[in-house]
Amino acid sequence: MADVTPPAHEGEEHGRGLAQRLNWLRAGVLGANDGIVSVAAVVVGVASATDTTSAILTAGVAALVGGAISMALGEYVSVSSQRDTERALIAKERGELEAFPDEELEELTQLLILRGLSPPTARQVAAELTEHDPLEAHLAVELGINRDDLINPWHAAVSSAGAFTLGAILPLLAVYLPPAPWRIPATFAAVLVALAVTGVTSATLGGSSRPRAALRLLVGGFLALAATYLVGALLGTTGVA
Repeated sequence: MADVTPPAHEGEEHGRGLAQRLNWLRAGVLGANDGIVSVAAVVVGVASATDTTSAILTAGVAALVGGAISMALGEYVSVSSQRDTERALIAKERGELEAFPDEELEELTQLLILRGLSPPTARQVAAELTEHDPLEAHLAVELGINRDDLINPWHAAVSSAGAFTLGAILPLLAVYLPPAPWRIPATFAAVLVALAVTGVTSATLGGSSRPRAALRLLVGGFLALAATYLVGALLGTTGVA
């Protein structure tokens, strides 16, 4: 039997498990960015209104715990809904193949023609794919689903919560360790550097533009910190906080 293993290309993903890895990457990057920015925004806002260390740390830890739980829950619900939808589509496609095999074969042929194959080639390819595994063929061509590579909601939840916690620790340390006059500048600097590193890392893993990824995180993070700093300073100077 001829070797049908696809040729290897450096840096290019093949095979199953890609959706799971991309899911981990997406949830991890999103969680880390949210942990860095949201907790930093909280501690900067509180630090601009008061010098009381206990108040700053209490607000920061509360933001960390609440944010990590929220991220985990949000990822779990979102990914669970996506997986339920994918499972429903798989069940529907399986039923259609059992009830209307000829119509499904013609549908697969037409889809392959739309992808650029000539009608004779499309019919031959559709017949061979159907003979090998009709459900897999229809899921891949018609729906873009791999039934053996459905994303796991628990993986997304744990990855997101863990990354959020790791990201949140940085602004907590940055606002706690320096003397009071240096807390806010140190937090700004630490957060912006961390966001740049996160952007470059995610872009490198995902194969996208590193400067663009770092820049958009830097701009967003700076705006968030500046806004909460101004709010905290305003409330502090007016005596509201």
